[in-house]
Amino acid sequence: MNRQTKVNSVYTVGIALLSVYLFWGGTYVGMKIAIETMPPFLMAGVRFFAAGVVLYIISRLSGAKRPVGREWRASAIVGTLLLLGGNGMVAWAEQRVSSSIASLIVAAVPVWMMLMGWLGRGGKRPTAGVIAGIVLGLLGIAVLVFQPGKGETGTATDLIGMITLLAASLSWAAGSMYSRSAAMPGSPLMSTAAQMLTGGALLMVFSFFIGDWSRLDISGISPRSYLALAYLIIFGSIIGYTAYIWLLKNADAALVSTYAFVNPMVAVLLGWLLAGEQLTLNTLIAAVIIIGSVVLVTVFRGKTR
Repeated sequence: MNRQTKVNSVYTVGIALLSVYLFWGGTYVGMKIAIETMPPFLMAGVRFFAAGVVLYIISRLSGAKRPVGREWRASAIVGTLLLLGGNGMVAWAEQRVSSSIASLIVAAVPVWMMLMGWLGRGGKRPTAGVIAGIVLGLLGIAVLVFQPGKGETGTATDLIGMITLLAASLSWAAGSMYSRSAAMPGSPLMSTAAQMLTGGALLMVFSFFIGDWSRLDISGISPRSYLALAYLIIFGSIIGYTAYIWLLKNADAALVSTYAFVNPMVAVLLGWLLAGEQLTLNTLIAAVIIIGSVVLVTVFRGKTR
């Protein structure tokens, strides 16, 4: 590889990594703005189904095979855990808590994954560094949950919103763990498309049964919410996921994993700048603790006893 090729490769990796940092970090405030005038589960369903259609077409044009029955079934399970149970509940919870708090609680997903792997059948005891990361993550969440002050609803810190976010994080962690051994499509892009198609469809069906469709007022949807939905589909789901998949194949795994603790920092900053969210001392302390815990888990997760 000549020098110019190396320079181009570095620039390409940098652009892709910056896309994942910014676009995924911005999805939290994007959801917050979208659900101002859109029902949360229905909004999430439209987002992922539309993105899934685009990614499916791109995958097929790139030569990927159509998923077979067992691959669709596995994709539906992963889509249920990641998108319906994970992202859908995050969107719903952001009606009650700030996008900053949502991003910080979801940032602890690697901590839950390590804990599930440790406590699961045949799990190996992690190193002291990983254990320290798990403890720090739990401490950071406790600082968020029990902070004083007013929540989005005007009452003390909204426990229903917090519990929903914790449930969403556990669902996302479980889906991530299951996807490692599931019979998914061989193409990573087709796998993502199948998850989005099935997860998006399930979100729209679920939104019908909980009354999101009856609460939908198309004439009342603001241009601001439409723009946020477009951002979530194009930048959050299509470009962000595509950049992430490309990085997995073309960049060092340790470098790619840094998104886990950069995204919440971007989300907290954008929530403050774009959504007018207040940054309390407890939130800032929790941000440092949780991001530190994810750094520890990320650094030491490959070193099991």
